[in-house]
Amino acid sequence: MTTWPRQPDSRTCGPSCVVVAEGLPGPWPDFDARVLAMHRRLNRVWPRALGTTPWAIARKLGGRRVRRYRTAEVLDALPRPVPVYLGSRWLPRHVVLVLDERDGEPVAYDPARGVLAPIGTSGWKHTWWAILPAPKRVS
Repeated sequence: MTTWPRQPDSRTCGPSCVVVAEGLPGPWPDFDARVLAMHRRLNRVWPRALGTTPWAIARKLGGRRVRRYRTAEVLDALPRPVPVYLGSRWLPRHVVLVLDERDGEPVAYDPARGVLAPIGTSGWKHTWWAILPAPKRVS
């Protein structure tokens, strides 16, 4: 059974998702130190107190595009991990990492809780963006 790590502070959900995505299937030794270093690398210009931009995560994960969230697109991208921005009606506030699906609902690593759970149990009402892998090229 996988033990899912918790983010080291309230502003590192995005970098936590990147560290987990890059290290799947785990374990993640030195998780806190790696996340804090990733946060510094992702946010060289952007204030870390504001979290991490979706474009920084897309760039770090390579060949990704930021799209308005659509469940079908996220599920189609599986089994590749998909970072998703969640939040209030007004602002994106949290990043989770979709890794699976259950009965048509995305199941995500939630770094705030250190769990793998359906995205609907995150406590956030609105989905904002998905950071999708680049489309596969057809020859």
